[in-house]
Amino acid sequence: MTLIRLFTVAIVVLASLAAPSAFAQGRDVGDQPGLVANPNDEQLDPKWQKTVVFFRTNEQPGTIIVHTNERYLYVIQGGGRAIRYGIGVGRDGFQWQGLQKITQKKEWPDWTPPEEMIQRQPYLPRWMAGGPGNPLGARAMYLGATVYRIHGTNQPTTIGTAVSSGCFRLTNPDVADLYERVPVGTKVIIRQRPEV
Repeated sequence: MTLIRLFTVAIVVLASLAAPSAFAQGRDVGDQPGLVANPNDEQLDPKWQKTVVFFRTNEQPGTIIVHTNERYLYVIQGGGRAIRYGIGVGRDGFQWQGLQKITQKKEWPDWTPPEEMIQRQPYLPRWMAGGPGNPLGARAMYLGATVYRIHGTNQPTTIGTAVSSGCFRLTNPDVADLYERVPVGTKVIIRQRPEV
């Protein structure tokens, strides 16, 4: 009996030690519809805060370039500069790359999770009105004819991580800022690896 208790305690201790590292590696915490973020959570680590950086590219000012491996979204400015935003990206198996355009923009968008997402997370609502507890956050910019968006989030602590189903998420203040800077038709380049 004592051996069984000792074995059980050892398993519990090992599980508790493994859990934090699994979370740090981007464990799927899932979407949390209805969660309203604490405003303090919008205050990101300086590494993820919006900033102007030097950025070498041949793309025209106004172009958006997403570097999923870096967890940054860049809006190209003139003079070799860009505005850089920290973002959350797709988890393993949900990262992608390509060329899209912003085809639609919405403030406080409603959310209809795709059927594939509902199969993975059956607890999700089939539809949710826009608002502070909506996983799409304060703004959404739709990418081409895909199901992917650049959007806000009700989970700002996920910025800098890979936990989404392929969308790119920013804090609500950052997505509102980006929303005002880019029109429908903006070119969006999604890259998984930096160029050499």
